[in-house]
Parts: sequence; structure tokens; C-alpha cells
Amino acid sequence: MKGLTEKQRKMLDFIESFQERESMSPTVYEIADYFKIKTSTVFAHIRALQRKEYLSRSSKARSISITKSSKRAKAKHNTGIPSIPLLGKINSGVFTENLDKDGGVFCDPAATAGEDSKDLYALKVHGENMHDMGIFDGDVVIFKHTSQPQTGSVVVAFVNNETTVKRYVPKGEYIELRSADLNQQPQIYSASDVLIRGSVIALQRRY
Repeated sequence: MKGLTEKQRKMLDFIESFQERESMSPTVYEIADYFKIKTSTVFAHIRALQRKEYLSRSSKARSISITKSSKRAKAKHNTGIPSIPLLGKINSGVFTENLDKDGGVFCDPAATAGEDSKDLYALKVHGENMHDMGIFDGDVVIFKHTSQPQTGSVVVAFVNNETTVKRYVPKGEYIELRSADLNQQPQIYSASDVLIRGSVIALQRRY
């Protein structure tokens, strides 16, 4: 990477790899622990990377953001494969955490059936509560923005002030949302109380 020292490049690579693996940014202490250096040294490198516009950071914890001049943007330019925004985590079928808006995942266009990446977003699964749907811990689920999913599809739904991932079964004026846990009873809501925010179209899994 032009303009970076070897140590800065390694730190930037670590931050980006950490974000892709953990779906959140590392803390200064985690960076220091990984490289076996002082936190003051980490801050010095981060300030240098900020000046060179490779990342940004606020005073909040885990607020490091990779900018467009990162290897992710370069990979997109070089490969032509679009980055799909990684917006959060799913834990026990519930959306649990907003993530950095600059986070993203690459997905084979063939896996998304040629869908425009601007219509897609991703959520990362934590835990094994969705295994009955064939979705496991660490999987990245790709969703397409839609308000009219097909019957039986897995959707992101906003209901009772909670964003949840369930199987969608419309029943006239009502919507049945089925949990991945087959031991749980389906939940039935008035259709007017449920806002569908997307439907699953692809799944990425690392082995």
C-alpha cells in the first residue's frame, strides 16, 4: 500500500481481518495485545493512518472504521466484485447489534442471482439457535430489501420494537413468524404490525 510503513500496513490488515472475522472493530488494547506493543504505540499508528485517510476513529469503543482507500475498496476495484454492507449480528434469531456502516462482505455474484448489490445487506450469525434452518454460528446471511417476500422464506421483520429473523408465513390479515427453534410456538401478528425489511437470498460459510 503506497504511503504506508510496514508496521502501519500490518496494523491496517489486522484491523480489517478482525472486522471481517468478528463483525466489529478491535479495541486499542486488542491491537496492542496482538502486536505485543504499548497502547501509546497503537495510538501513534492509528493517528498516522487517520492522517493518511486509511481509517477514521471516534472516542467511542470499537469505533475504528476502514475508509474507502483500504484494501477492501481496492479489491472491489480490481475484481469487480461488489461489497455488501454488513449491518449487524443475529443472536438467537434476534438482531442484536448495529455495526460500522463501512463494514462489508464480498459475495460471488452467482450466489446472489445477479441481484444489484445496492439492494442487498448482510447479517452475521452468532450462536447455534438457527441450525434448524441450516444456518450456523459464523455464517453470513445475505438479505435482499423487500416488503413482499415469498411464503416460507426467511425474513428480517420488525415487530414489537424488535428486529428478528424468522420464517414468514402469511395468513390473510395475519402473519405467522416461525422461529428457527422448532420447539417454540409460531408467533402470529396482525399484518399491519409487522414490517418486513428483507428476505434471505444467499448464505456464506467459511470452513
